[in-house]
Amino acid sequence: MNGFDNSAQSMSLVAFLAVGTVALLLCVMTGPDRDDLGEFYTGSRSLGPVRSGLALAGDYLSAATVLGTTGIIALTGYDGTILALSITLSLVLLMFLLAEPLRNTGGFTMGDVLVRRSPGRAVRVTACAATIAALVPMMVVQLASSGDLLAFILGFDTSGFRTGAIIGLGILMIAYAAIGGMKGTSLIQIVKIVVLLVAAFSIAVLIMNRFDWSTDSLLSAARQSSGAGAAFLSSGLQFEGSGLDMVSSELTVVLGAACLPHVTMRMSSARSTQAVRRSMSWAVGTVATICLLLVVIGFGAAALVGHEGITAAGASGNSAILQISGEVANGTRMGALIITTMTTAIFLTLLASVAGMILACANSLAHDLFAHGLRGTRRPGRGPMTGRTEMRTAQISAIVVGIIAIALAVVARHWNVQALATLSFCVGASALAPALVYSMFWRRFTRTGLICTLVVGTVTVLVLITGTNLVSGSPTSVFPDHDFNWFPYTTTGLVSIPAGFLAGFLGTVLPRNTAPAARRVYQGEEPRILAGAPPIPADPH
Repeated sequence: MNGFDNSAQSMSLVAFLAVGTVALLLCVMTGPDRDDLGEFYTGSRSLGPVRSGLALAGDYLSAATVLGTTGIIALTGYDGTILALSITLSLVLLMFLLAEPLRNTGGFTMGDVLVRRSPGRAVRVTACAATIAALVPMMVVQLASSGDLLAFILGFDTSGFRTGAIIGLGILMIAYAAIGGMKGTSLIQIVKIVVLLVAAFSIAVLIMNRFDWSTDSLLSAARQSSGAGAAFLSSGLQFEGSGLDMVSSELTVVLGAACLPHVTMRMSSARSTQAVRRSMSWAVGTVATICLLLVVIGFGAAALVGHEGITAAGASGNSAILQISGEVANGTRMGALIITTMTTAIFLTLLASVAGMILACANSLAHDLFAHGLRGTRRPGRGPMTGRTEMRTAQISAIVVGIIAIALAVVARHWNVQALATLSFCVGASALAPALVYSMFWRRFTRTGLICTLVVGTVTVLVLITGTNLVSGSPTSVFPDHDFNWFPYTTTGLVSIPAGFLAGFLGTVLPRNTAPAARRVYQGEEPRILAGAPPIPADPH
């Protein structure tokens, strides 16, 4: 039971239909011309710092992040709060370390960023593969969860409704990405983050009002209802006392969340280096505010819904934010409106997050793989891909990626798909983060080192994740009835992150006679990457 009355469910259904339709109209009205690649990939950099920052915050806070973080806080208390802090810290790291260099490279995709230092078809193809490996699992997680969430909100507890919801929402997300491009999805992200901020603030205020604005009373009630006693407010409940497991998980989030391709792609939509700084300030402030509100909501769910009530709706606690919304809003003067605002925020979060990821994958396939990777060598009668053809390729790629994600989500909807979300963060932290850091700041970094980083980091994650307790060996794993758990940590970061950095280092220093050439390339590009100045012409000698 979700605790929503009939009026709240009816209003939610009407709001979903209205929001989905209006968002589609916005994408149609703001969609790019058929041959304007810059508008499709970056929105012609027409967004100001405030709107760009809000759109970045919207892309960064996926449905898996909002729902999963609230659920973990409600079930594990202190450990969940550390997760919320790590999510904010990751964006701060992006702000101070990578945001300006990413904007200065002036590219559309992850491949554009990396090929600036290490030109070559192999780099683009590998970057495209890493983009797909990082984002498709996250898309599947959110699509698979969407059916259960809509069924929970609207009260339709049938398998057919869940499958239909996944397919219907998936088609809508594909349309947003293929029709709206960067500008259309940006507007949806802005609306989503504003609605989410209003909804989270309203629920947090109602929770604090229940406890007479006493933080001590809230924490005390959460501890008593958590079923864990004093351990709820201490470190180690989520990881059964393993400090290394906690370090591995938080390190993965800090390095991986902000390096996912759909987030880094946002840097290219800023007008200038100064604009990207202001955009990041708005994004960090917005994300920090929402994460703080999610902490209040999570503890409120623990206190008022209780551990048994939360897990009864799902072992992962993804429904906790909806359960506490119904608990505190029902009976108030504007209860139905507040509940509808929260459910609409979750609905928008699902739509916007997956649409942004589909767009990032489609752009990488069209631009990195088909336009440059497969057509990188000139052949007689075969020229470069035209802008119109490349845009059509990106739109077709969005449809294909979306269909694959929908199919995988329908298959995976009966499983606990938390492992797939962890997989995405691990690839971001172990492959993409080392590649970006080395490419931006290490003068000796070579093409071989870059490919080694991407391949070794990704493969290490894919191998190690199969041995974690997210896949088998626990009641909440993908295969709870089997136990082939051979890796001792929940995430792979403690091993795969050093492996990714080490592979890039060894791939650079071991081959002979490659570092001088790489250093000359970096000397030419260094002014642009670090300061946004025009590149220095390469010395032919």
